[in-house]
Amino acid sequence: MTEHPAPHLARTRKIPLIWLVPLIALLAAAWMLFAEYREHGPEIVVDFADGSGIEPRKTSVDFKGVSVGVVRAVSLKPDLSGVSVHVRLTRGAASLAAEGAQFWVVQPEISFGAVRGLDTILRGSRINVLPGRGEPADRFVGLDRAPPPRGREGGRSFVLDGERLGSINAGSPVFYRDVKVGVVEGTRLAPDSASVRMRVRIEAPYVDLVRTNTRFWNAGGLDFKLSLFGGGHLRNTSLESLINGGVAFATPDTSPLAPPASEGSEFQLTSEADKAWLTWRPQISIQPADAPVNESSAAGVAPLLVTPETRSTAP
Repeated sequence: MTEHPAPHLARTRKIPLIWLVPLIALLAAAWMLFAEYREHGPEIVVDFADGSGIEPRKTSVDFKGVSVGVVRAVSLKPDLSGVSVHVRLTRGAASLAAEGAQFWVVQPEISFGAVRGLDTILRGSRINVLPGRGEPADRFVGLDRAPPPRGREGGRSFVLDGERLGSINAGSPVFYRDVKVGVVEGTRLAPDSASVRMRVRIEAPYVDLVRTNTRFWNAGGLDFKLSLFGGGHLRNTSLESLINGGVAFATPDTSPLAPPASEGSEFQLTSEADKAWLTWRPQISIQPADAPVNESSAAGVAPLLVTPETRSTAP
């Protein structure tokens, strides 16, 4: 009788179902880490004078309303002069980290002139950024306040010197014939503290309205004069300049016209306009607001960079 060998039974081990849940969770975590790493851009440091409202892993960095980064850490500077905010940008926003970029903290602000940042009441403070135009950089000096809006390329900036500031501040409008043609970029005391100085920027379509003999005056606030025999006089002003303060200017209608003022030219700011200035009617061609900017005229305009010494909106 032939004996057959005993059969060999192979048993396949099955993974217990209980291990499937942590395995799926591990794979999901690995994918999330990979996706986050793939979206990582450069890490930069922004120095601010104060870190109020900035929270790690919560405060976002926004550009044009889109989140382009998040605050990773906040630390005091070694000399205790401020705080250093470490920011991780997204890969698509890496080009924002260039020399000349401007960063500022957006917080709720309610004033007569404007209402800003009310969304931060619910979502917390955020950091806004304007891109720079220089070489890539990884350290920046944050602004104490939002910079004035950027206009079209080709505008020019001028410096005004006056006895007092009145209601003028950064962001106040500049008028020509009650038409807004520019904005006050910054104000400060003169080096000898005997006067105040301010920097105004006239936008591209209107730069040639400012000539070497142009006159500037304070057009903001309420000015009411009462005389014994002449009655009362209320200075005519726009509602915007009444609330926000403002500067106005006029150019003499000489023949020929004085040459256009160059970038950085200085002018005297008077407290009010002379009656003769309001009668000037020079014929000066201006570029339509919707026309393309002449590149040759914009080439000589120096970029307005903010440095640690000038970040307080000094001209």
